[in-house]
Amino acid sequence: MKTGKLMALSVLMAMGISSNAQEIGIQLYSLRNQFKTDVMGSLDIIQSWGITKLEGGGTYGLSTEDFKKALADRNLQVVSVGANYNDLKNDIDKVIDNAKTFGAKYVMVAWIPHDGNTFGIKETKEATELFNNAGERLEQEGLKLAYHAHGYEWRPYEDGTLFDYMAKNANHFGFEMDVYWVQHSGANPLKVLNTYPDKFLLMHLKDMAQSVAYNDTGHEDVETNVVLGTGKVDIAGLVKRGKELGIEYMFIEDESSNIVEQVPQSLAFLKGI
Repeated sequence: MKTGKLMALSVLMAMGISSNAQEIGIQLYSLRNQFKTDVMGSLDIIQSWGITKLEGGGTYGLSTEDFKKALADRNLQVVSVGANYNDLKNDIDKVIDNAKTFGAKYVMVAWIPHDGNTFGIKETKEATELFNNAGERLEQEGLKLAYHAHGYEWRPYEDGTLFDYMAKNANHFGFEMDVYWVQHSGANPLKVLNTYPDKFLLMHLKDMAQSVAYNDTGHEDVETNVVLGTGKVDIAGLVKRGKELGIEYMFIEDESSNIVEQVPQSLAFLKGI
């Protein structure tokens, strides 16, 4: 872990990326494997990248107090927390308490439970109703709800897609666009962003290997996550448009085993946009 940290730091120093200039955050799931063996070292790596904004919500085996202190010591701030769909449905107070514990502004739910290819309009309508009800409650607590789609929402429905139904009926929630998963479904992320410019609150920046074939399952080999700007996704166009629309946080999410090596390269690409 220490070797990885030093390597990342030396790369960033060579690139001249300072923390003061860094506006891009990171989804902590990216470092899930590193956190298993070294929580503090993983946070050190993030700090060395000049990143200060995080999407997370867990404490990786530490007490809440110790984890929050570790974040504060490194000038790291959790601005968005993940929430389980069933917790949103059955224990929303738990979701609210977790968000407030971290001082987060956003609550993100990343998956609608379903079996295989069964996801359809029934599940879409149920989820949309839940998100509106939960989102209204979260609004009362000063929080914003964002649904992170994974691609199966772009299955055909009437004259459009299931996502079109969700977006048109999203009254008390918005979306977090994971640009990889939108593209993975066969949709065009930039077109989706322009179709619903007021619906996206957050963004995941993740690029896709050229070899990936599109499908709407929401599943893919994590090793197809590549350095931003080297894959099939128009990262530059999406970042520029996201800035124009005022999307507050864009989190790098790199789920590959090469994350420690790839993130500095992705940051260099983003700096050049």
